[in-house]
Amino acid sequence: SAADSQAMMRARVELQGRVPGMIPEIVMLQEMKPGETFDARAALADGDRQVSAVLGGSLDKPVLTAPGERARQWVGVVSNLAARARSSTPTDYPDVAVEEVATSVAKVKTGQIYTAQTSQVMLFLLTMLLAGMVLSNLVEEKGNKIIEVLAAAIPMDAMFMGKLFAMLAVSLVGIAVWGGVGGAIVLAGARNLPTMSVPAVGWPLFLTLAFLYFAMAYLLMGSLFLSIGGMATTVREVQTLSMPVSMFQLMVFFFASFALTSPGTWIDWASIIFPVSSPYAMLARAAQYPDVWPHVVALGWQVFWVIVIVRAGAQLFRRTVMKSGPSTAKRSIWSRLRRAKAY
Repeated sequence: SAADSQAMMRARVELQGRVPGMIPEIVMLQEMKPGETFDARAALADGDRQVSAVLGGSLDKPVLTAPGERARQWVGVVSNLAARARSSTPTDYPDVAVEEVATSVAKVKTGQIYTAQTSQVMLFLLTMLLAGMVLSNLVEEKGNKIIEVLAAAIPMDAMFMGKLFAMLAVSLVGIAVWGGVGGAIVLAGARNLPTMSVPAVGWPLFLTLAFLYFAMAYLLMGSLFLSIGGMATTVREVQTLSMPVSMFQLMVFFFASFALTSPGTWIDWASIIFPVSSPYAMLARAAQYPDVWPHVVALGWQVFWVIVIVRAGAQLFRRTVMKSGPSTAKRSIWSRLRRAKAY
């Protein structure tokens, strides 16, 4: 009844901070009328409410409907609250009837958040370990003058893009080999490992998106690092650049992780729109939301920025390292004016 619900809420306020552990928040889902029934299992399956447990019955005979883990955790708390709601100095604690359910929407959502966080960490570790190799990719070619032959044979954009995809292929081979070894070890000790919740889009599509977002994260980071590392002339300069590059990767990861805790805010949208953090944010979104079309748009957005960064990096490399092409726009315009005066 409404009176019992209000009494339970008052008891929670009185006991909060006086007993060890956390007392779950209590909200009234529906004010019951005499003879009216309430479907607790349907309430737990309702995606709009997202409650972890439903408490029904009366103060003398409370009924707790919850997943098994939550029921075992809260049955003592419910008995204490019911006794406190009946009397300010309780001496008798009622027995709580428990109705276990397989799961609840709140439990599923919590598990999907853990899946999103785990996938972000794995994507960050793989990208940080493998994308940094692109920094020193052009140092050897510049030392052997091979870069001049390549630049004369093919466009610089094509050379940059080819190096990126070649390094991506090498990274994928390494992931396949070491992933197979790690997978065998995991299967050998799988009994001791916690299971991950099923992503909102399902495991097959989630793994496909994880592969695509790793490729895009690698290409986005790699295109930046290739452009920066292309201006280094020695291995020592590359080593000097390694620390800022690692810090940049950490900042991107922390930004995407923080956005995961603020869904629907401008921070969340900023992490999706910012090209370098977009793969992390969208992979986490795949674990939490079943919509597929945002991933198609995000992948197209990320491909666009890979092309933009590669073209900008190739032009910068051509002008600063190869010393070909106009150094500034003003010099190009001035040269045109001088040619016009000569005629």
